[in-house]
Amino acid sequence: QVQVVESGGGLVQAGGSLNLSCTASGLPFRNYAWGWFRQAPGKEREGVSCIWNNSPTYGDSVKGRFTISRDNAKDTVYLQMESLKPEDTAMYYCAVNLACGTSSIAAITITHWGQGTQVTVSS
Repeated sequence: QVQVVESGGGLVQAGGSLNLSCTASGLPFRNYAWGWFRQAPGKEREGVSCIWNNSPTYGDSVKGRFTISRDNAKDTVYLQMESLKPEDTAMYYCAVNLACGTSSIAAITITHWGQGTQVTVSS
């Protein structure tokens, strides 16, 4: 049984930082691209970042502020978020096997999602 579990969300003031973690079990972690999507109330789902091998891709709205990394030995992917803005407020979801291109992040191939972790940035 595949399990994908996010953690690390919370409430932070604008300009602050959070580090999200996503841990997987039940599948060969290193064989897949991993990444993060987010969705705010009333807005479309947005690809935030993904990583395949050691090549990261970022959405335009988070470039320069977020850093994705993976630890294959721990079956964990991380999203370090810096200089947070109120518009970063959303539910953040970890995803497996997303289409992670050099400049694109797509959900069409995703096989598993985490349950989400809420990030709230106050102004």
